[in-house]
Amino acid sequence: MALVSLALSVLGAGAAVAAPPGFPASGNGLWYSEPAVNWSTQYLPIGNGYLGAMINGNPVSDRIQLNIESLWSGGPFADPSYNGGNHQPSEQSYLASQLTRIRNTIFTSSNGTAQGVEPLPIDAGAYGSYSGAGYLNINRTASGSQTNYARWLDMDNAVLKTTWTEPTGSFNRTYFCSNPTRACTVHTVSSIPGGFSATFSFSSLDGLPTRNITCLDTNTIQLRGYAASPGMIYEILGKVQQSGLANSSAGCVVDAKSGDAMLVAKGSTEVWVDWVGGTEYSMETGNAASGYTFKGADPHAGLVALLAKASGQNVPTGLATHIADYRSALGGFSLNIGQGFDTIKTTAQLRKEYKTDIGNPYFEWLMFNYGRYMLVGSTRSYLPANLQGVWARDAGAPWSGDYHANINIQMNYWFAEMTNMKVTSALWDYMAKTWAPRGAETAKTLYNSTRGWVTHNEMNVFGHTGMKDLVGWNPAEWANYPESAAWMMMHVYDHFDYTNDVVWWRAQGWPLLKGVALFWLDHLIEDQRFKDGTLVTAPCNSPEQAIITLGCSHSQQLVWQLFEAVEKGFGASSDNDTAFLHEVQTKKLKLDKGIRIGSWGQLQEWKPDFDRQTDLHRHLSHLIGLYPGYVLTNFKAPTGQNQGIPKLTREQVLKASEISLRARGDGTGPDGDAGWEKVWRAACWAQLQNSTQFYHILTYAIERNFAENLWSLYNPYADDPIFQIDANLGYPAAVLNALVQAPDTSSLSDALTITLLPALPSAWGSGSIVGARIRGGMTLDLTWSNGKAVTASLKVDPVVRYARQVQLWYGGKLVTAFSATAGLKRNFDF
Repeated sequence: MALVSLALSVLGAGAAVAAPPGFPASGNGLWYSEPAVNWSTQYLPIGNGYLGAMINGNPVSDRIQLNIESLWSGGPFADPSYNGGNHQPSEQSYLASQLTRIRNTIFTSSNGTAQGVEPLPIDAGAYGSYSGAGYLNINRTASGSQTNYARWLDMDNAVLKTTWTEPTGSFNRTYFCSNPTRACTVHTVSSIPGGFSATFSFSSLDGLPTRNITCLDTNTIQLRGYAASPGMIYEILGKVQQSGLANSSAGCVVDAKSGDAMLVAKGSTEVWVDWVGGTEYSMETGNAASGYTFKGADPHAGLVALLAKASGQNVPTGLATHIADYRSALGGFSLNIGQGFDTIKTTAQLRKEYKTDIGNPYFEWLMFNYGRYMLVGSTRSYLPANLQGVWARDAGAPWSGDYHANINIQMNYWFAEMTNMKVTSALWDYMAKTWAPRGAETAKTLYNSTRGWVTHNEMNVFGHTGMKDLVGWNPAEWANYPESAAWMMMHVYDHFDYTNDVVWWRAQGWPLLKGVALFWLDHLIEDQRFKDGTLVTAPCNSPEQAIITLGCSHSQQLVWQLFEAVEKGFGASSDNDTAFLHEVQTKKLKLDKGIRIGSWGQLQEWKPDFDRQTDLHRHLSHLIGLYPGYVLTNFKAPTGQNQGIPKLTREQVLKASEISLRARGDGTGPDGDAGWEKVWRAACWAQLQNSTQFYHILTYAIERNFAENLWSLYNPYADDPIFQIDANLGYPAAVLNALVQAPDTSSLSDALTITLLPALPSAWGSGSIVGARIRGGMTLDLTWSNGKAVTASLKVDPVVRYARQVQLWYGGKLVTAFSATAGLKRNFDF
């Protein structure tokens, strides 16, 4: 694996051999005895959602790589005619006829397939990419070799530290990004009065247009440029402050050689730089009334105000505010899996020694907390976490650093509700303001639907809702995915189900859900191939599979869950449109449910039986109803006629799911080598209550796809592996699914089954959970020892919209059943 581990020559023999002083006593952190060299495998992240930074911690040349969450090339800033990847409205009738032709081809062909979906895809135009913003460089001349070097990430407090010693004294550097101030800070303290001098300079990225770096005032540096040529404006402001001896100083000067401004500190005891950044991007103008310009105010005035506020408070005050805010965002949840704090080995050593199946509970616990740390650091701002959270190194990010919606953005948020994290508001705003407006145009023009809205697999920040084409490829394989918004509605409904926030549901959640459901009411078509009277999706591709056919199991299961979310959420919506509800209920009965058992006992991926036992495809799309969905997990055999549910038992469905999951392999196939595919498999094995397979795949994912900085890597053996955040954020969800399960149900009247320790691996023999959220407005605490549950408590919120009937299961047995009425508290001893 290309995990670079190079010690800089400036470091002496006195490198850290134990966790450094100041490292969290809980052990909740990552620590290293060498500066970072490789961005994707060694640098460490900080962020506040609005800004991100990656840091190498070099005492003499500290590189802080900068990100601004809305800094994108492309869109209307690059091309005023950019229209979100949509066809022209004048093509609507033609496209409708072509959609009919494609469907007829599928229905009448010998094998139920079509060769392509042209002309539905269209060139993406000025799609653009998420972009890095440059570097803040801290350069200085050392007084000699450094000893006692350490850098660490404190995940109790969301603070990064670097410490070292030189002949003239010791140095302590702190980095953090505060959400309340929308600013980041780097603060260096010398143990010797007047012992620190350095320059702080901005440098741009290759691929970005030439930028201007000037002095805004005597203490403030300004970087101002464009994301592309042409492109949106971005700006970063940094202010230096210092304290020290009488002759110490810090200010902004212009370098005579380069002509760029820089901040210079001389003879200081402590120096700190606060920085803020922003762009002219705005979702508020991403609609027809504003011409889809996505252009807001010039960021300068707002940044000046933000910087004044951030720099107006001293570092201890700003740090205390940041820590309190970060802990609040974590929601009071905590996990213990019996980990022991290893005070001797660096995180890099722990990673190097980590082995599949053997594992290491401490390292696995760190991975869990790291996922939560990263989600907090890349959310609670204006935009949701993208493929790289908020951290991108280059001017063009892998896969554009966009929002892939056939697994990736969903996985980013899988664990958010259950761990009570306050991180989803930007996700709802993003969908409402960039997906829905243009998505309604896509529904009308591309699919001849006058109701609702639709999106496809890849979305940028400019409302790209059309089906992307790429010359030389089969676009249907990855772009024919109108189900993306339907999958995201699982998250919308889950947020309501966990929180019982009726005000939010009525204002934002229900309108999103209804809009997507309206599209699917129009888009479903009666099956003219099997002629069984069911409604199917056609044409469909099981995500990133090449076959173009009808009734893909993934599609059918998603629409089934979508319609049931409408049924469950209608009563609280204050919507009087009963005709809409009736149409959903009627079409749900006719809907093909996407559940059938194939020729080798597998759960079929498509309505025609195309499944191959040798298919190791990375996606588990036909198992979406197993995890993260529920229509496989909580399958109910039909009890009467006209329910549209296959005549199978739950045991048969789960067995077929297991056969499919086993055949799909370990997530290392010929089509890719990503962490997310393994994490998804681990979650599915947990759902099947197979602790051995769960832990095998989880530990295999860690050994193969995670770097020494714990980042998830795509193709980890490459010379420069790609960072993808999805596995980092999917990992906590998989872990939780082994410890507590409470999947959704088809109806609010169905009993909600809570299963304790369904797939507990022997390596986690003792532990506890505090503050886990359970749908229906409940909070769970749980302890276990020697592989057995000891105590559990359930508390129901003071206000719930519906008192769920709950069944508590442990060890394959029903412990108790009760009604989760508001304010109820129940304690259990095992």
